[in-house]
Amino acid sequence: MSGSSDPLRLDRLIHEPGRLAILTVLSPVRDADFVFLQRTTGLTKGNLSSHLAKLEDAGLVTIEKRFIRKKPNTNITLTPAGRRGIAEHWERLDRLKTLSETAAEPAPAPPRVARPSAVHGGQ
Repeated sequence: MSGSSDPLRLDRLIHEPGRLAILTVLSPVRDADFVFLQRTTGLTKGNLSSHLAKLEDAGLVTIEKRFIRKKPNTNITLTPAGRRGIAEHWERLDRLKTLSETAAEPAPAPPRVARPSAVHGGQ
């Protein structure tokens, strides 16, 4: 993870759309298998494998390969660092969104200066 002291800097490892989807899907669950992640993220087998390898190398997920009823099964779990990383990432995105909404609010209109009304002749 980036470890940046800037509270608004996004971690590029996490922010990449495929990895963000993987971490987001994993965040509310204890673990998930490869097929579930593939279906929920829409990533191809190759892309998902590549992203998982990067996340594992960064210490954000653990990958366990096993057999269930003689069929291979790959199980993925978020590490504590992964849980912290995705939570902090969403917090930063929320802060950026709040800042952009605050910046986009129009400035209050200046007070209107009263103008004397025109005097109409003959009235």
